[in-house]
Amino acid sequence: MLKSSQPYTTTWIDSVHKVKPETWNALAKPLKTPFFEWEWLASLETSGCSTPKEGWLPNHLLVWQGNQLVAIAPLYLKGHSYGEFVFDHQWADLSYRLGINYYPKLLGMAPFTPAAGYRFLFAPEVLEQNKIIDLILTEIDRFCDRAQISGCHFLFVDPDWRSELEKRGFTAWMHHSYIWENQNFSSFDDYLKNFNANQRRNIKRERKAVENAGLKMRVYTGEEIPHFFYGFMYELYSDTCDKFWGGSKYLNRKFFESLQHCFRDRLVFVAGVAAEAIAGETDSHHKPIGMSFCIRKGEQLYGRYWGSVQEVDSLHFDACYYTPIEWAIAQGIRSFDPGAGGQHKKRRGFPAIPNYSLHRFYPNRLKQILVSHIHEVNSYEVRQIQAINHELPFDFEPPVLNV
Repeated sequence: MLKSSQPYTTTWIDSVHKVKPETWNALAKPLKTPFFEWEWLASLETSGCSTPKEGWLPNHLLVWQGNQLVAIAPLYLKGHSYGEFVFDHQWADLSYRLGINYYPKLLGMAPFTPAAGYRFLFAPEVLEQNKIIDLILTEIDRFCDRAQISGCHFLFVDPDWRSELEKRGFTAWMHHSYIWENQNFSSFDDYLKNFNANQRRNIKRERKAVENAGLKMRVYTGEEIPHFFYGFMYELYSDTCDKFWGGSKYLNRKFFESLQHCFRDRLVFVAGVAAEAIAGETDSHHKPIGMSFCIRKGEQLYGRYWGSVQEVDSLHFDACYYTPIEWAIAQGIRSFDPGAGGQHKKRRGFPAIPNYSLHRFYPNRLKQILVSHIHEVNSYEVRQIQAINHELPFDFEPPVLNV
C-alpha cells in the first residue's frame, strides 16, 4: 500500500518507451480495454504511425509517489483531427474564423481506435484517485496555458468515468457506436431467434452464400495464427482503405507485423479459407480469400480491420459479424464492438448506443459557443440513436435509451 504522506510529482514524456513495459502495464492491464497497454501504444510509435511526423506527438503525463508510478494520462499533441473518428472540423473552422488557433490540441485517446475505454490509468493500490484526477487536470491546465493550447479533448471515454470529468467542468459531446451484447446466448441459432423471420432467413442465406462459394470460416488465435497473416492483413487493410476510405490509411505494414511479437495473445483473425485447403489440413499455408482482424481482452471483443482478395457474396458479413459472434458466444464473450461505421451493422444485431467525448476549451469565446450549443447537438444525437434502433429487425421493441 502506498504511503499517503509522500507527495505526488508529475512528469511529461514523449514516448511510452521511457517507461518500462511492466511498469506501464501494471496500470494499464486492469482496464477492460486493451488499447492502452504498453505493447499496443509502443507498436504504434515504433512503426512510425503515431509520431510527430504524422501529427501525433506522444505527450503522456505521469504521476509519481516517491519512485512509484501511480497514474498515467495517455495524451497526444495533435496538429490535425485525422485518425480520431470524432469529427470536430466545424469547431476548427469556427476557431480560425474567430482568429483562434485550434491546433495544436491536447488529445486523450488510443490513436486510430474508435473504441470506448479512455480514462486515466491508476495503480491498483491507489486510494486517492479523486485527488490524483484533480492533480492531473491542474497540470493539464497549466501545460495548455503555457503552450497556448486551445483545448483538451478526451475521446471514446469509459462510460463509467464520464461523470468524474463532467463534475470537473468538461463538456460531454454524445456520439454513437454499434455494440453487440451477449444475452446469454447458447449458440448462433439462439442469437438468430432475436430477429424477425425475414432477417433470420437473410442471415442464413448470407452464410450459405459463403459456403456455396467454396469457403469455410476459420478463427485463429494466439500461437495458431500463421506467421504470414500479419503482413497479409496489412495488404488487405491497405486495399480496403484505398477502395473505400480514401485518405484514412493510418497504419503501415511494420505495425501489423510487430504485433506478432508483442500482442499475439490478444489477436483474433477470422478467415474465409478455400474448403479444399481445410480438407487437406493445409489452410495455414494458403492465403485466405478474405479476413478480419479482431482483438480480445477478457469478455470484450473488438473488430478492427477487414479485406478480401476477391468479391464473394456476403463474405464481409460473415468475417466481420457472424463468425465473430458465433465464436464470441462459444468463448463467453459479453460484448463485441465491430468498429467504425454503421451502414450494415444494425441489420445484423448491433444496436446503436451512446459514446462520449469530453472537451475543455480555454479561449472564452470557444467555451461559450460549445456550452451554449452542446445540449441541442446531444438532443439531436439521442433522436438519431432512437431512429436507428427503431429500425432493428428484431421481434421485440428496442431498449429505451438511457443517457
